[in-house]
Amino acid sequence: MGLFDFFKKKETPKNETTKETEKTENKVILAMPLFNNGERYKINSVIENLKDFWGLSIVNFAGDDNSAVFKLNNELVAVAYVPAQIPGEEISTTIQYAYNWHTAREDLKNYTGHAIVSVMSAEGSQVERYTLLSKLLCSILSTSDSIGVYQAKQTLLTPRNQYLECINDLLQLKSPVHLWIYIGIKTSPEGNYMYTYGLPEFEKQEMEILKSPVDLEKLFNFFSSIIAYVINSDITLRNGETLGHTEDHRVKITASQGFFVEGETLKIEI
Repeated sequence: MGLFDFFKKKETPKNETTKETEKTENKVILAMPLFNNGERYKINSVIENLKDFWGLSIVNFAGDDNSAVFKLNNELVAVAYVPAQIPGEEISTTIQYAYNWHTAREDLKNYTGHAIVSVMSAEGSQVERYTLLSKLLCSILSTSDSIGVYQAKQTLLTPRNQYLECINDLLQLKSPVHLWIYIGIKTSPEGNYMYTYGLPEFEKQEMEILKSPVDLEKLFNFFSSIIAYVINSDITLRNGETLGHTEDHRVKITASQGFFVEGETLKIEI
């Protein structure tokens, strides 16, 4: 698909320095809150929310509203404001797949700025680090007029209100996987299709469901539960294994060339 071609990178010879740089960069996870009409976050308000609402530890703070770096529960994080749109065609390309944000094209037509929010160190697990990222993003969204969040690695665009709905999950120690992984959806007379985009961030293989007769809502809930199970329990699914769908029904897992996603994916046969 064109979307995945957009994220391809040409192979270039790598020396040891390049490999070490890439290794460091791969540890960085980031997201970009988007702003209209010259709005922006205020870092002091964000810090207060992180402390008072989430009860997180913040030390070694340095910076201001333009850029700040600090330790958030022992993870090094950074927040920077850019008074401009994201360069290139990233947003317009991703809007095509943002079925969860029907007014995205109009809402983002003339957005005026964005923040770059990064979790840079890797002291905790990937789930712990993404949880911190989500809490930091919720603090930014709760204390500003950001209109939504863009996550490039997952091709995710999430409107503000939908992102803030994850607060209850985070408070209950549940992982809001739909904010971490893009779940593609397609319907056809042959059945319903779903696929993931972003599981390699958690060192997991992408998954797909093809031509399923199961109701779309039930299928989405089932697929989401599998994704959460794989990520939270650090499970590696393999070709030929089965998963429990109901007490009396197990679904088969098959590894083969991806239908929607490049490379090999795990097909959940339901």
